[in-house]
Amino acid sequence: MSNRPFAAAGRSVPLLRAGLIAGIVVTAALYPLAAVTGLGAKATAHAVEQKTDILRTSLPAETSYLYAPDGKTVLTMFYEEYRQYTKLSDMSPNIQQAIVAAEDNRFYQHHGVDPKGVARAFVANARSSGVSQGASTLTMQYVRMALRDSAKTPKEVQEATQQTSLRKVKEMRMALDIEKELTKEQILERYLNSAYFGHRAYGIYAASQIFFSKTPATLTPVEAATLAGLVKSPSEYDPITSDQKDATGRRNYVLDNMTRLGFMSPDVAAAYKSEPIQLKLTDPPNDCASLPKKYNSWGFACDYVKNWWSAQPAFGENRLERMDKLRRGGYHIVLSIDPKIQAAAEQNVGAQDNTGSPFANGIVVSEPGTGRVKAMAVNRTYSLDLSQNGQTSNPEADPNVKANYPNTVAPLLGGGTLPGYQAGSTFKMFPMLAALNSGMTLSTAFNAPYTYKSSVYDGWAPSNASAAMTGNQTMWSGFGKSVNTYFVWLEEQVGADRAVRMAEQLGLRWRTDVDKEQASPAKAKKWGSFTLGVSDATPLEMANAYAAVAADGRYCEAIPVLSISNRDGTPATYTTPGGVQREIAKPRCRQVVGADAARAATDAARCPTGDTPAKGSCGGWSTADSVRGTVGRPVAGKTGTTDSTRSAWFAGFTPELAAASFIADPDNPFNAVGDGQSQIPVNAVARTLRDALKGQPVRQFTPPSDQIVG
Repeated sequence: MSNRPFAAAGRSVPLLRAGLIAGIVVTAALYPLAAVTGLGAKATAHAVEQKTDILRTSLPAETSYLYAPDGKTVLTMFYEEYRQYTKLSDMSPNIQQAIVAAEDNRFYQHHGVDPKGVARAFVANARSSGVSQGASTLTMQYVRMALRDSAKTPKEVQEATQQTSLRKVKEMRMALDIEKELTKEQILERYLNSAYFGHRAYGIYAASQIFFSKTPATLTPVEAATLAGLVKSPSEYDPITSDQKDATGRRNYVLDNMTRLGFMSPDVAAAYKSEPIQLKLTDPPNDCASLPKKYNSWGFACDYVKNWWSAQPAFGENRLERMDKLRRGGYHIVLSIDPKIQAAAEQNVGAQDNTGSPFANGIVVSEPGTGRVKAMAVNRTYSLDLSQNGQTSNPEADPNVKANYPNTVAPLLGGGTLPGYQAGSTFKMFPMLAALNSGMTLSTAFNAPYTYKSSVYDGWAPSNASAAMTGNQTMWSGFGKSVNTYFVWLEEQVGADRAVRMAEQLGLRWRTDVDKEQASPAKAKKWGSFTLGVSDATPLEMANAYAAVAADGRYCEAIPVLSISNRDGTPATYTTPGGVQREIAKPRCRQVVGADAARAATDAARCPTGDTPAKGSCGGWSTADSVRGTVGRPVAGKTGTTDSTRSAWFAGFTPELAAASFIADPDNPFNAVGDGQSQIPVNAVARTLRDALKGQPVRQFTPPSDQIVG
């Protein structure tokens, strides 16, 4: 080979032309069992061919990075093996020299197997009646590491690392094949990106960061010798946890070898050997609990990224495979959270309550037309440390169970396995959309009594929250005042099952056994109380469902990222069932409700907020008439409370943003928040929309057609 960046001046590196023949001869002598059983010949040829193909193309596991929306600020990383692939040209010649000096002095003179090294090991091992000396070249070590890294089953991992004659012979044969396919520089680059240096540092980039807080390009000779010395036994020569005696001895051994190979003079090596090992340690962040303190509240969004990722078939057939891909795939992920909107959400949630309360007050903001999540905030600290948390408020729980405050990592805002919270009258949006989409008009009127006995729902007789709601109502006034009896009647007209299916098409999922049963085809037609929001939902789901109304009926799946790039910088893609290749991070939208029906629902939804609809009358009063004045621009939405005000909600939207906020006790859904706190989510949404949109041009809602107004 030519152009060795670290060959000694005047030193030649002749190739060993008899390497293959000598290697097989010595191998047969060293491993008689292999020779007898034919392991060195045709019996293993097919397996070697298959695995050689893997080695030619496979790359080691690499850390995935989560970035802020600027695409530059690293929020955290995901890894099992901390590693970032680094080109040889971006590594200091010092580490290239040091690793050859530490592990394979004759690296540039053999063809993958070093017969002289094998012979020396054979003699030494024969004299000691054991294994006192190894014979693995850098290429053979790389083969072993590559097989380990590409293994898909525990059995394959065992086969790649077990100390057997079979494994050794395969390793030698594959090393000989690899050297025909890759240059010495390519092998060295892959080796330095695969080697383990201890402290979860895989590869030279991670080792440089963890031990010296620098990149491989800037490693000094003494630092490089220290790291190269670790590969043989990362625990034995660990300079962090030991007294550094063994680490220093190993480093000096490497420096001596570098001198013998002509990489430095004896005087320089002596000076380096007199220096103590000086470390500058870095503890790389890993997972969502490691976000910088400045971004602690973003932990809930980070957690949602993981939960969303684990549900994407593009990353594997099951959750385990997908999370393995996240921790090993070397992806660059850019979070969709908008810093300005997130700050507004944090301020307006935090202003309403504090982390000393069992009641969680949270908000999610979604972008209509894309489904991208722009803010996730809750009055909790994202932390695994529950030591300062009190006892749970759930009287049926074990006394040792901790409460969810002030610290938690539970997905209180959605995206995980928690069922959510009863969403009350925010669910009235779903039968209204189903009715409008089926051809009914906004002017559809019903003389709503205080109590309505339903013949469709087997005599169920719901009542209104107030006698003032009694009388003739339309969709505008019925929605604005939240008239239960009007919406039970409306749901009867369109069919409760159609309201349930509408909610499902807008992203709601049923997680409790009761909700699943009631939403089933056999039960849905009789689920009259569905319109009153007896089902659990998450703020993430509700924000995204209302965002579809703001987007003229176009529903977009909730997505927490702006982009996902592969390790080579190309966009991560998947293939649709129809055979179309798409970027994973691109919005996935579909028209669920007709545009005119969605505009009509928006017009009715302006009534609860104190806004003025384009076409109808709100009937004189509404449930959240302060919202329009707070937001200062056209706004629509809906309040929601449950029996005894166990939870309270508000979902609202402008043409630009949709938000849903709740207050409830996640530990004990029967712990009522009370009427006095029902305004909290209303204020959280109104103030967040106000602050998030400050300085932006005012946009108007598109009015519905006269035909759907009626």
